[in-house]
This record gives sequence, structure tokens and C-alpha cells, in this order.
Amino acid sequence: MTDDHKALRDAVRGLVADRPDPLWPRLCKEIGVAGLAVPSSCGGADATLLESHVVLAELARQLTPSPMLGSAVLATQALLRVGATGPLPSLCAGDLIATLLFLPDGDVAGPDRLTGEATQVLDASAAGLLLAVTGDTLWEVAAGDVAVQSCDVLDRTRPLAVARLAGAPAHRLGSAPGLRSWLRDLACVALSAEQVGAASRAFELTLAHVRQRVQFGRPIGSFQVIQHRLAEAHLSLEAATTASWTAAEAVAAGSPDAPTLAAMAKVHCSETQQSIAAEMVQLHGGIAITWDHDAHRYLRRAHADAQLFDPPATHLTRLAETLLPG
Repeated sequence: MTDDHKALRDAVRGLVADRPDPLWPRLCKEIGVAGLAVPSSCGGADATLLESHVVLAELARQLTPSPMLGSAVLATQALLRVGATGPLPSLCAGDLIATLLFLPDGDVAGPDRLTGEATQVLDASAAGLLLAVTGDTLWEVAAGDVAVQSCDVLDRTRPLAVARLAGAPAHRLGSAPGLRSWLRDLACVALSAEQVGAASRAFELTLAHVRQRVQFGRPIGSFQVIQHRLAEAHLSLEAATTASWTAAEAVAAGSPDAPTLAAMAKVHCSETQQSIAAEMVQLHGGIAITWDHDAHRYLRRAHADAQLFDPPATHLTRLAETLLPG
């Protein structure tokens, strides 16, 4: 992480700590988080996806609800990928929120109509711009032509929805080779930043607790078994952080290794986040399973994140097919 990255991290951390309401407009107006990886000609900051990575990790540390992942990363990058830059100034300014609907391939009911169902839709209730992905094509659909149903979610800090289209009129924004698979990789890498951010905060809180919690006349962190468990968690977190940043650098550079590294980041960061969140609950003892303590929130986020953009097993299969073709 560069000095500029650290300055960006500290700026986001300070603003989140102030808990302004609403937070998202402040993040966009004062720090410009929504347009980091967008050219200045489109209202952005001329930075890269690595700067977005820093913000994603920092927001996830506090499990801060925001449209950073769905709108500021996935939607803006989809628009840039197909050359549809019209909505970008409003998105970068935080005046507009967008979301992606990943429809099954082939769900085009006609030259300008879409039919299908998209699951795990991010920020559906706040989005003023709905973008549908079918194969390598990006479409815009009107909110009034989409039936959106909120889902019961394990992680209350990340609302999800199901969107259904039945011959909905659609405006074709453009196409790009491999759009869908590229967005899948980008989603996995961006999510890995959040996973590392949340896991690192869970680890810090757990470390502070075992240093303070006294049992048998001494802090429980002085017991060797606790030390070994936390040492293993630390090693896993460091490896996950490396996997996440390596994948982010590959995607930002357009490396041919990006799909493999994205799958590796999704698998490793999912497993690490879940294991550290589980350690947090266990080492906090009985107080961790209560709404008065944050430990169970990190556990909920960990298990929900593991299933977002396909579970680790799906990406393991993808890795196996890549590394062991035939």
C-alpha cells in the first residue's frame, strides 16, 4: 500500500467514524470515492481500481452499508467497458446510484426486450439506474418495467433483491468481448477487498479482547492455545490480503492471469473471512451471540460474502478446469 493509499484509507476512516447521515453523499463529494477509477473527462478522479480497493476494504471494516461495490465499482466499470459514459458524471458525484442485473445468457425476448430473473441484486431499492447484462451486452431498463422483490438476508448490512423482467423494454448501451466474465472477475476481486477489510477488523477486535479478558488470574491471550489460534489467523489474513491485492493489480492491468487470480482471491478470502469471524465469536465467549456485540455481525457478513458472486466451490471448479484442462 502506497502513501497515497494510506492517506485515502485514513480519509475514509475518519469520515466513517464521524457517522454523518447520509454518509454516501459525503463520501462522494468530499473524497470522491464513486469516481476513483473513472476518467476525469467523465467526472472521475483518474485513479485506478486499486484506489477503489482501498475504499472497499475500509468501508467493510465497519460493515458500513454503501453502494460502493455495486454502483461505484461494478456499474461504473461496466459502463466504461462498453463506452456508455453518459451516466458517469452523475454516478461519480453521488447523485445517482446504479445496479447490475446479471440475467441468464439468451434472455433477450426481442431486439429491444429482456426476459429473465436476476438474483443477488445489490442496492435495488436505492438504484435510479438499472443495468442488465446478457452475455457480452449491457442494457438499460426502466425501474418501472422491473419487478423487484427484497430478499431475507443473513447479513442485514447488505440488502439483496431478486429482479424479474418479462419482456421489459430495454435500451442497448453497448457490447464488449467477454463482458460478463470480466465483470464476474471484477466482482470477485472487489468483494475480496471487502472480505479482507472485515476480517482484519474482526481480528483486531479479537486480539484486543484476549489481551483484556482475564481468566484464572491472567489475560486469556497469554495462554499458548489462544496464541497459536491467533497466529494461524494472522498468517491466513496476511495471505488473503496478498491474494486480494495481487488479483486487483492483475485486473487493473488487464493481465491474462486475472481470471485465475480472481478465482483464487474469492476462494481464499472467503475461507479466511469465515474462519476469523468464527474465531471472533468463540474467543469472545457467550457475549458474542447477542445483538449488543458486533461479533455475530462479522460472522453473518462472512457467510453471506462467501455466497455472493458464486460460492467458493464454484470458483474451485473454475480453477481446476484452468489448471488441469481436460
